[in-house]
Amino acid sequence: MADDLNIGPERKIGMSHPCFIVAEIGQNHQGDINIAKQLISAAKASGADCVKFQKSCLVEKFNSAALKRPYLGPNSWGDTYEEHKQFLEFSLDQFRELQEFATRQEGVMFSASAMDMVSIDELDSMNVPFIKIGSGDANNLPLLKYAASKKRPLIISTGMQDMSTVRAVYRTVKAAGGQFCLCHCVSAYPTPPQQVNLRVLDTYRWEFPDIHVGYSGHELGTAISVAAVALGARVLERHITLDKSWKGSDHICSLTPEEFKELVNQVRTVELAMGSPVKSFQPNERPCYNKLGKSVVATRPLPHGHVIRDSDIIAKVSKDLD
Repeated sequence: MADDLNIGPERKIGMSHPCFIVAEIGQNHQGDINIAKQLISAAKASGADCVKFQKSCLVEKFNSAALKRPYLGPNSWGDTYEEHKQFLEFSLDQFRELQEFATRQEGVMFSASAMDMVSIDELDSMNVPFIKIGSGDANNLPLLKYAASKKRPLIISTGMQDMSTVRAVYRTVKAAGGQFCLCHCVSAYPTPPQQVNLRVLDTYRWEFPDIHVGYSGHELGTAISVAAVALGARVLERHITLDKSWKGSDHICSLTPEEFKELVNQVRTVELAMGSPVKSFQPNERPCYNKLGKSVVATRPLPHGHVIRDSDIIAKVSKDLD
């Protein structure tokens, strides 16, 4: 049985706690800090427990060839990939401003995915409640070791990996003394239902019983994410957007604020419905039992002292059982 994962003075991840629901803003803010704040407010109003962004130091994450390559597609914000990424990247001061807005004004937890060691240091300096490691770095074992050295909880997505790599992730972070949660993820935008493979959650829970598991979804709609919670995901991450038609590859598989609110409501309803594993008569079944419950009655008048046989009795709805 996994111990609770503490991600703040008043919030824990664990089987006895509500699923921790993360609204992934990522870079759906279009490089505009005011849109970022609108998304934070929308996520809070939708019932999210946390808002999450993405943090990169471009020269640490990319080599010069990757940054200088032309990037002229429909989702581009610049002529080169460097210009595109710079347009979408907030400064550390802007991240602090967003953190202040989220935690102080909106009362929602704030964190980000760290995509390089510089970004890990910056998020650590911000005292975030946890650091997210995205799927692109799940096999980056030096980065995982470095993140674990900060002694902050880690939430690690495992898209684009096979089981041997996931085992290596587990061993690496465990050996470094990290406290963490592994999230099943498929890095396809959007992910077709037949490629989601939610049973991987069962595999993770079986192979790694001392940690909690989660789900980071890129599918359309909410049904699959709700099913993930029913299968034991204690962290649920979905992208949020103000407009699915906006420029950017994540918007298509993101949820609008209205859809995100519905997701949260569905998850909370399913959590209530999971209940107890013990089968028992429920008090609210009494009216139906009184109306439809059967009792043993005689098939005919029987004399005193008669030895009852099977043919003498039958089960019938005989009268109201109040």
